[in-house]
Amino acid sequence: METMRKTIWVVITSFVLAAPVFGGQRITKETVNSAGTPRTYYIYVPEKSPEAKTVPLLLTFHGSGRNGRSLVEKWTRLADSNGFIVAGLDSTDTEYWAIPEDGPDTVKVVVDAVRARHPVDETRVYLFGHSAGAVFGMKLALMESEYFAAVAVHAGSFRQPDELAVIEQAKRKIPFKIIVGDQDAFFPLQSVNATTEALKSRGFTVDLEVVKRHDHSYYDRAKQFNEKAWDFLKDQKLTSPPNYIQYKFQ
Repeated sequence: METMRKTIWVVITSFVLAAPVFGGQRITKETVNSAGTPRTYYIYVPEKSPEAKTVPLLLTFHGSGRNGRSLVEKWTRLADSNGFIVAGLDSTDTEYWAIPEDGPDTVKVVVDAVRARHPVDETRVYLFGHSAGAVFGMKLALMESEYFAAVAVHAGSFRQPDELAVIEQAKRKIPFKIIVGDQDAFFPLQSVNATTEALKSRGFTVDLEVVKRHDHSYYDRAKQFNEKAWDFLKDQKLTSPPNYIQYKFQ
């Protein structure tokens, strides 16, 4: 009897140890070289292989004071249930995102690194950002509108009139999803509405969602916001092969 108990315990222990690890525990930290500078990003690949030969890639951009992992870990469950890869770059300075230091070239290096190891659907590479990362994601989407399929952000807008100039750089009317709280002190509705109207007046599709009684916070309600963002992103797709524009910055 005692021998049988030991055998059962060994079997159970082996099963637990062999059980698949889900969620943020399988996020890996990677490094790429961009213009001679090592850059860190975090990646999550669903454990279960989808039936499709290629899968979407979601690139996330964190808010001030965070790093790439902070957003990636909030997307793991959706990635598992919908079969897409998530990758989050660290900004050069944790407080903000800068162009050209953080992109677009650096972001493309990350995409190329992911594509070299995983079957990414090049027509379904998406952007998602929060706060400072939201503004960066919106600018990146407009600069590389023929390379990325769509962009969704939480708490972001162009707050300075000169920022709106980036809209003119877009070669394609890339779709936007903007989620913002009606009590966001950092990105007030006046600024968000002005950004939305500026985009719409130039022919862009903008799905603006104002969340009542919500402020700037994201992480405590990430599941809700990510589901809304993914519901929008998943249906967007490039109709032609991606075209990356190489910029020359002074």
